[in-house]
Amino acid sequence: MRRHLDKTAHLTAGQGEVSATGSAMEGDCLSCMKYLMFIFNFFIFLGGSFLLGVGVWVLVDPMGFREIVAANPLLFTGVYVILAMGSMLFLLGFLGCCGAIRENKCLLLFFFMLILFIFLAELAAAILAFLFREHLTREYFTRELKRHYQGQNNTDVFTSTWNAIMTSFDCCGVSGPEDFEESLFRLLSPTKMVPEACCQRNGYRGDMEQCMSGTVAFRHNKGCYSAMVDYFETYIYTAGALAIVVLTIELFAMVFAMCLFRGIQ
Repeated sequence: MRRHLDKTAHLTAGQGEVSATGSAMEGDCLSCMKYLMFIFNFFIFLGGSFLLGVGVWVLVDPMGFREIVAANPLLFTGVYVILAMGSMLFLLGFLGCCGAIRENKCLLLFFFMLILFIFLAELAAAILAFLFREHLTREYFTRELKRHYQGQNNTDVFTSTWNAIMTSFDCCGVSGPEDFEESLFRLLSPTKMVPEACCQRNGYRGDMEQCMSGTVAFRHNKGCYSAMVDYFETYIYTAGALAIVVLTIELFAMVFAMCLFRGIQ
């Protein structure tokens, strides 16, 4: 009887030691994950702060840098994109750091939901881009340009966007200046062959007038479709690799956040 009790006690003690060892290992793993998540989100926080600082500096800079950026519509739009990205990364990094170091389940859950929302939005954008890829053809853009482009009407979003593209990429129309034949632009401005955005910026008003009246020498003859494809082709592989890296980081961030959330007692 005593032998049986001793054996039972020995087994119970052994199980207790295994349980204690398992709990210690689980605690060490949780602690390691907590500090890894803190360091990871701290770098995200620093990156967001940097982008936010750059965007704010460009907008309020008293030295005139804002005027230089504002002269290029794409750069000016890019400033607001940088501000938006910086704000998002700043918020994500802050939530991740605070949630990890304080072991706050509410902050970790909010961090997880925000990352999940961004991940699903990116996934939806990729699916939509794939489904509607046939609409991104040269013929589609030419048809839309003929129907909706108005010339120098800055209140129309479609027109101002096309003016920004043609000015920034030194191009004219989708395939070339001939895209403005039989277009809404020609109906509104019958004396002009091409809009002012198609003309070379050399400072002479007379050259601008000759350009709009049809003189080939003073206008950009390359189409914007080819110009933009040539421009973005250089960065397509970099963008693809960056997108894969970002999605992978987001997946790991969600897994870490949920593991830490479940591990906190």
